[in-house]
Amino acid sequence: MEFKEVWSFFSVTKQVDIATGLLVVVALAYAIGDFVSNKTKAIFSMIFVTGAIFLVAFWCGLPKDIFKITALDPYYGFVMPFILVHMGTLMKVRKLVSEWKTVLIAFLGLVGLSFGLYYVAGPIIGHVMALTAAGPISGGIVATYIVREAAESKGLAELATFAALLLVIQNFVGLPVASYCLKVEGRRLLKVKNSGGGFFSGKTEVQIDPEVPTIRLFPALPKNLQTTFVLMFKAFLVGYIAVWSEPFFPWLTGKMGYAITIHKLVLALIYGIIFYEVGFLEHDIFTKANVGGYAMFFCLIPVWAGLTNADPASVAKLTWPILLSFGVSLVCLAITSLILGLVLGYSWAISMAISVTCLFGFPATYILTDEVSTAITSTEEDKKYVFNSMLPKMLIGGFTTVTIGSVVLAGQLAQVIMKQ
Repeated sequence: MEFKEVWSFFSVTKQVDIATGLLVVVALAYAIGDFVSNKTKAIFSMIFVTGAIFLVAFWCGLPKDIFKITALDPYYGFVMPFILVHMGTLMKVRKLVSEWKTVLIAFLGLVGLSFGLYYVAGPIIGHVMALTAAGPISGGIVATYIVREAAESKGLAELATFAALLLVIQNFVGLPVASYCLKVEGRRLLKVKNSGGGFFSGKTEVQIDPEVPTIRLFPALPKNLQTTFVLMFKAFLVGYIAVWSEPFFPWLTGKMGYAITIHKLVLALIYGIIFYEVGFLEHDIFTKANVGGYAMFFCLIPVWAGLTNADPASVAKLTWPILLSFGVSLVCLAITSLILGLVLGYSWAISMAISVTCLFGFPATYILTDEVSTAITSTEEDKKYVFNSMLPKMLIGGFTTVTIGSVVLAGQLAQVIMKQ
């Protein structure tokens, strides 16, 4: 039975009705992904499960133009700048500064894996493919979107599938490595505690109120005016300013003798941070506006869209580049982690755990730290000591890699891809 005949059988015959029905299919895939992730404590991530559902569904006849029929295809491009603005309101700059060693390890790890992919994997699988791999491996959805967009503009549609597959399976690479490293670090911390000394105290970190701006340039918005539409407008306005100002940066830098293009999504993140720090944007603004989940629904569409051409033959063809990309990335992360750990006074284990947060991010950073702390300790006091010592570094590491570092890095990688 043809696809349209199936919908006709269920009395869904009009184009708008078909779109509505397919939106239910998309939402169902998301719901199953969330359910499995919750039941497995993020071992099987939502992105992995949902990606696997779409992959199999496309093989079984799900229309490959599903995102065009439902009008999701163009819409996600509109909301991406606003999502980056929201991401800029999630953590205070002072928080990052207080953990500058962790930030340095996380960010330089991304730089190291990018160089490794380009100079080691690049001659084997091609430099454009290697740079495309650096996007999803260095962070997540937004970075994948940026490098995928650049690759497609070069007429390399296969790389969209490549990037999507890397993003879908990255948890299975990062989580086991991080789990092992955290267990090693946790046992080391227990030895330090039992010996009565060491670098880590296990005390609760100094808290910084995320609701208080660093510099109050805008008056606080009264609670009764922090409505869904007012907060959405503020975030949308900052996102629009980022998109509007993108063309000015090559001109401004060109006046100084060089030209650097800054991707509009990188600008959206930067502006989100700035406007949050000066009090124009509220902390975690999309959550306060009750639209966080709605925005992420669209943010994930480019990942699934990248799987539309992933037939079994193309997946088999991409197996070797995927394995090589992850292998080279892990080796590079291990080398940079070891060197930076020695220089900054961190153990190799916590340095490596921080670095590989780029492969999973929050909430897996929290869940994994909690599970490891529980598994290797026998008393509540020991668990609290280990947990409080490792968690801040894992959270800051994940925020640095996934939220900030990968977006900035992907913006630069996209420029290099465009010039290949």
